[in-house]
Amino acid sequence: MSGRTRFGGMLLAGLLLAGCGGGEGGETVRVTIPEGSGMAAVADSLGSRGVIRWPAGFRLYARLRGAERSVKPGVYELRQGSSWGTALDRVVSGDVVQVRVAVPEGWTARQIAARVAEVTGAPADSVLAIVADTALPKELGVPGPTLEGYLYPATYSFPAGTPPRRMVRAMVDRYRRAWTPEMRARADSLGMSEREVVTLASIVEKEAKVWTERDTISAVYHNRLRIGMRLQADPTVQYALGAHQSRLLYSHIDDVADNPYNTYRHAGLPPGPIASPSRGAIEAALNPAAVDYLYFVARPNGTHVFTRSLAQHNAAKRASQRERAAGGR
Repeated sequence: MSGRTRFGGMLLAGLLLAGCGGGEGGETVRVTIPEGSGMAAVADSLGSRGVIRWPAGFRLYARLRGAERSVKPGVYELRQGSSWGTALDRVVSGDVVQVRVAVPEGWTARQIAARVAEVTGAPADSVLAIVADTALPKELGVPGPTLEGYLYPATYSFPAGTPPRRMVRAMVDRYRRAWTPEMRARADSLGMSEREVVTLASIVEKEAKVWTERDTISAVYHNRLRIGMRLQADPTVQYALGAHQSRLLYSHIDDVADNPYNTYRHAGLPPGPIASPSRGAIEAALNPAAVDYLYFVARPNGTHVFTRSLAQHNAAKRASQRERAAGGR
């Protein structure tokens, strides 16, 4: 072994001894390492937060380990009084703090924006502006008119400090992976565009409390579209109102009579999705049940009664009202 190698080994051993932490009982603190930070800045940050002692020695230790340029940016949780080896291993491996963002099926872009704002600390209005941007769908490869409907429902894990725009992009990327070539081919066979399918799926998602009914609800809307009958979907009016009403009244429908999302007043599908549909709802929109129903009415337990004629529908409504009244008593 050469003298230089022996000296390097002795120096590293000495630095390790000098850099031994005070134990695992120190307080956990967060340290942010910005993009492009050099080892000097990293060592100073760790030193200022009490994670290590003697930052200059830590820099030399990192250089001897060949890790001076290997630090990953991000937010780290480290114990005060850590050893140099422990601290360096963490910031080199990129073991950053992760945050979880859960997006349930049927959530609107407004709800998702509020969740992202809560996690990131960004103003809710600024996140909402991102998902409402009419130029962004083209950039991200989705039909629009905004990102409503294309923020795929799932649970996401992001490094702490991830910008809201990057989170939104990840949700759209997840949607694009879920929209398969087989789905596109099925939409083509139905004569429907991707936007139309996702729009219908979002309505089905909001209507179906029992998932096994999704293909039947989809069939009702397909049947109505085929004969030129208005969809008269309550969730589209709720969306036009901008706030959920526990009980939708005719006056609510009149309040948004001119809104293109009001399917009581405007024929056909609305301009775009009204929420983020699940894959199951998209599959239901693409594969409606082989039934000829034109109406459905909700029962108190969340299931629906499906009928073929207006007379049957009105009878089902009266039965549902009696059922609700009996439950209330």
